[in-house]
Amino acid sequence: MRYLFFMTPEILILFGIIITVIILFALEVFPVDKIAFFIMISLLLANFVSPEEAISGFSSPATITVLALMIIAIGLETNGVIDWLAGGLRKLEKLPLLLMIPVFMLIAGSISAFINTTAVVIVFVKIINELSLKFDIPQSKLLLPVSFAGIIGGSCTLMGTSTNLIVNSIAIKRGVERFSFFEFSWLGLIFLIITVVVVSLLSRFLPRKGQSGINEAYDLDEFITKIIIPENSELIGQNLGDSFMKEGDIEIIRLKRSGIINDHPGKYTTLQGGDQLLLRCGIKQLMKLKQSEDFTIIKNLEKNQQEPDTETKEEDIQLIEILMLPNSPLIGKSIRTVGWYDLHGALPLAIRKRRNLRNPHRRIFDKKRDEIELRVGDRLLVEVSDDALAQLQKMDNITILQEHQDVHASTRFKRNLSLGILLLVIGLSAFSIFPILKSALVGVFLMIFFKCIDLGKVYSQVNWQIIFLLAGMIPIGVAMNNTGADTWLAEQLLNFFGDKSNYIVIGFLFLVTMFLSGFISNNATAIIIAPIAITIALSLKLDPKPFVLAVLFGANFSFFTPIGYQTNTIIYGMGIYRFKHFLMIGGALSLVLWIVATFLLSRGL
Repeated sequence: MRYLFFMTPEILILFGIIITVIILFALEVFPVDKIAFFIMISLLLANFVSPEEAISGFSSPATITVLALMIIAIGLETNGVIDWLAGGLRKLEKLPLLLMIPVFMLIAGSISAFINTTAVVIVFVKIINELSLKFDIPQSKLLLPVSFAGIIGGSCTLMGTSTNLIVNSIAIKRGVERFSFFEFSWLGLIFLIITVVVVSLLSRFLPRKGQSGINEAYDLDEFITKIIIPENSELIGQNLGDSFMKEGDIEIIRLKRSGIINDHPGKYTTLQGGDQLLLRCGIKQLMKLKQSEDFTIIKNLEKNQQEPDTETKEEDIQLIEILMLPNSPLIGKSIRTVGWYDLHGALPLAIRKRRNLRNPHRRIFDKKRDEIELRVGDRLLVEVSDDALAQLQKMDNITILQEHQDVHASTRFKRNLSLGILLLVIGLSAFSIFPILKSALVGVFLMIFFKCIDLGKVYSQVNWQIIFLLAGMIPIGVAMNNTGADTWLAEQLLNFFGDKSNYIVIGFLFLVTMFLSGFISNNATAIIIAPIAITIALSLKLDPKPFVLAVLFGANFSFFTPIGYQTNTIIYGMGIYRFKHFLMIGGALSLVLWIVATFLLSRGL
């Protein structure tokens, strides 16, 4: 603490802003794009950056490169390239599980080195769920390993993940020689092989669940439905305990009467006409409730919208599960309103909330509001007819876990052309013909010119939250340089290291970066730590590239929590794993990778 005295007020305020941002990211208080705007406004009001510097992230080469690669990834997915690359996995059902795990991991890691990791893992989720349905293969043994392999694979090339592009951009601005496309791939390959071995050996500690039925996937407290007591109901005047609750396995979790909300209605509460009840119940009880004439299940239809055809045959109705993906149009909508038109006639019956640091017990609704909002990783159980299902399949940024047919009609020519464009982008960058930004923009132009992508669809499918996050975080690096915070922090670390060996310096930097990436965005971690790492290297008169790589890999290695990386969040939200599985297996993997990375990177000094 003796160095705290020498901090200027500007540095102290800036560190306060950074700590606040880290807490907001970790607790998921606001969406990341809102946090990005908070950063820009905070830095502006504190006069740490000029207005031009505050918005410089939107014109940053790293941000534009990430956007261009996202568009190319959309074209690849639309034209079936990702499905085609992963399609051979369906032929591996006869492999023993112990061999299937490393094979899946190697394939996922290899594809993720060139294609957006999240898109790759989502395809694997569909395929693994299909294999689980048909061949009773325990998906719990495959999903987490595939997510980990995808993360590692993305760190193998310059275009593998947005974090790599961000770190490379920061390094160039600080005078470090730019990384070539495959410059650090040999390190990534070593880390991938280690990950495959470690996770395969530790997979015995993963839960062994085959394809769980809907009853098993949704626990009692996760079936949510809302009913209304009509004015002519025979239940009026009865106590809750003497009504339908006496059948058991039904819990009243909220009563709304005349606009007043009661979150703890007792069994002696008397029912009145117009009461709205939010219930927890099992699927059998849910079906009984739907058939009762004493109350009505609210279908949340607009006044000008027609009721569903009551003569629809029962066999034409099915229950399906929908997984909420990043940038889904359903994100942020309440369970009360999402059924109006967003699901094309499907009726939401139940919701499973993913857990996070603010929601450890899977709280399903906000105590302060009469609604249940959908978030990334939530699963929605809906009742849908065959006709409505065809429309539901066309929705962007959701995954129907029970359906695995191709949604987009694409020709083999378009598929091969899209794959050729990807290989061209890789080749132009790998052989240093063009910088990665120029190569990616050429790829986007070719995708548009040959009509491999539709720009209208691109606008809706691009994950704009990531773009705004990058644009909002980049000014932090500018502010740290303007205030001298990076130099101050580097000096304190140098005093702390003293005459310690390079192994300790690199190891400490890698460990801090990896720890932060477990709780906040890996991009945010890289933007905060990379300038400090470069300053330390230059102060020690050492080659800064090993220090930069320590940040690059450390920021990507988000294994020991399910909230540090998007694919882990999606897998965790499916309800198969607990936090302890990430902490135990991801923690062991992180420890091994930390030791190996420290040794390999320090040898280059």
